[in-house]
Amino acid sequence: MCYSAQIEADYRRFVHEYGAIMSLDEFTRMVVAYFNNPKMRVPKAMTAPFLVSPETDEERKIAEVIRARMAADEIELLQELAKQAERLEKGQQALAVKVSKKASEEVRIATNKIAWTKGKLEELRSTEITPRDARIFPGWYAPVMVMENGRRVVKPMRYQCRPAGKPAFYDAQFPGTYNARRDNLRGFWKAQYGHTHGLILVDAFYENVTGPDGKNVVLEFRPEPQQTLLVACLWSRWTKPGEKDLLSFAIITDDPPPEISEAGHDRCPVPIKPENIDAWLSPDRANLDAMEAILDARPAVYYEHHLFT
Repeated sequence: MCYSAQIEADYRRFVHEYGAIMSLDEFTRMVVAYFNNPKMRVPKAMTAPFLVSPETDEERKIAEVIRARMAADEIELLQELAKQAERLEKGQQALAVKVSKKASEEVRIATNKIAWTKGKLEELRSTEITPRDARIFPGWYAPVMVMENGRRVVKPMRYQCRPAGKPAFYDAQFPGTYNARRDNLRGFWKAQYGHTHGLILVDAFYENVTGPDGKNVVLEFRPEPQQTLLVACLWSRWTKPGEKDLLSFAIITDDPPPEISEAGHDRCPVPIKPENIDAWLSPDRANLDAMEAILDARPAVYYEHHLFT
């Protein structure tokens, strides 16, 4: 699987390097949903371009919505900070009177939550973009390049595909639909394979493996020579009367090369060559063998790995 990936979250990378255009309607719809849903996860690197250097009136309007969401988040964090500070003070006062397990636990929990909340506030207020700010997990949003009316277009999509026609509870019932296994493209994914193809830009990916001591560890895999990979995806537009449309995608994965297998993992995202972009994004359903050939003709990449902490 590809449980987590460090992506190029700035849609302008697609625009400048691959001649794509931004789907303004879809980005606007995403930020409005983001404003209304605090649980929606959008990587900071994806919203930063709108805040730092909006180039059009539409981008400035998007920036206003993002700032409003950030302001609401800041208020919520400040309220939580005040709540935990009060909790800490009461616990300390109780300990001053009598040492007890309950009071000690209250002090411990409040101290930890204060530290976590301060960290979130610092992260929210910072304008610095780190590699961590471009990392996505299932359920997070990412820019995906697709073909629309003969043009390369960038749309924001959720990283966990909910195929069209499936019920909303499908997300919980099948949480692994962020991973489109290549050996099942003509089976489970037949409604998307040969129909709706996409690409994301990936700098690294992360996997949980069992370490030498039997404990779970997270490994970071990076291509060598260092490069940004065009990783193949399948996507779907989910619709239901009375509900908002959902664009979502899954990364295509395949059996791993030896260096990944030897590191303890059994899957690898499938990158394609730049010369195959348009052919991949405009699939011929009647010629799936041509799609298989594109997935086979992947760039020669060696994946170095190290323990991620």
